[in-house]
Amino acid sequence: MAFFGEDLLLSGDAARAVYNDIKCLPIIDYHCHLNEAEIACDKHFADIGELWLGGDHYKWRAMRMCGVPEELVTGGRSSKDKFLAYASIMPKLIGNPLYYWTHMELALIFGIHTPLNADSAEEIWTRANARLADIGVVDLLKQFGVEYIATTDDPFSSLERHGDIAGVKVRPTFRPDRCFAEGVEKKLLEERMDFFLSRGCKLADHGFDSFADTADLEWLIEKCFARGMVLQLHFGTFRNINSRAFAAIGRDAGFDVFRDHISTDALAHLLDKMHSRLGGLPQIVLYPLNDVYLRSVCAISGAFPNVRVGAAWWFNDTVSGIKRQLDTVAEYAALGTSLGMLTDSRSFSSYVRFDFYRRILADYIGGMAERGEYDPAAASELARGIAYGNIKEVLGL
Repeated sequence: MAFFGEDLLLSGDAARAVYNDIKCLPIIDYHCHLNEAEIACDKHFADIGELWLGGDHYKWRAMRMCGVPEELVTGGRSSKDKFLAYASIMPKLIGNPLYYWTHMELALIFGIHTPLNADSAEEIWTRANARLADIGVVDLLKQFGVEYIATTDDPFSSLERHGDIAGVKVRPTFRPDRCFAEGVEKKLLEERMDFFLSRGCKLADHGFDSFADTADLEWLIEKCFARGMVLQLHFGTFRNINSRAFAAIGRDAGFDVFRDHISTDALAHLLDKMHSRLGGLPQIVLYPLNDVYLRSVCAISGAFPNVRVGAAWWFNDTVSGIKRQLDTVAEYAALGTSLGMLTDSRSFSSYVRFDFYRRILADYIGGMAERGEYDPAAASELARGIAYGNIKEVLGL
């Protein structure tokens, strides 16, 4: 089989047929950390090192695990030196999603089908940079068919750079984590939420460690319900576990992990309390970082209206993690209602993750059809809904 060829992650004719039906669908990225100002100004990148390594904690973490010194990760060495260091560790990352994403980005963005390693790094550096000279952020979004981007925004952001940009709807997401931590007055937050709505916001998002204190969550659920906003809850994080590295480098640098325990009982009590109080719930999407709890969260989602389990998130957006998420949602919830993939990324080259996901999804559905476990005539329609149609409907696009 060809290295990262047409049949990547596709194991049969049925899988290939489903993939061919969904591979060119537009992209709705309903959770990411892209910089809207860089979209608005159509940022161009000096080189592939800047594009890939400027803020990608996935890559930083992998480089550290392979013994790369910090000066070549987040330190003061040149962009080229950092790229060469990253290239040198690539053969060690077999099975890691970075191995997939890196080579898919090389193939889809740069037309390069050579394995990245220490020997090929110089040539790839030159070829990729020649291509980057002709493309910017808007070109990348057009190439991948991006239709809608929901950025992640502090409630007091000005939102002046959001809007319709080169045919892409760039919209804010109300993310009150900082304000909750600092005890910002709820009346002010409610005013800011209404401002976000006036700028086309359709989503709120909250990331937190545990359900120990739910007062802020109750407020957020109530306000989203009143305004018809979709609420995403990312939970089970254990932030900045390396205190020395945090002091030296800062947050979002590759030192976060997942909690060993999530109280799904507390989640159930929260949803029950708010459902009883409000007589309903907003559309809620749940993302447990420790996927040991996927079965329980899926089961809980079936006990309340408008509650779903989100995409395999962060440490779980691997080949096996996505397959595990598809299996678990299918068995304990309803896979056909899934909202599909998102990037959760700060990198504009990360849109290959949609192709990565769609290949795995097509292989999952196609495989079941090929084994006689699913109606082949319904396979492509199901996949189109999961890959694009469901989230489009939920957001009213």
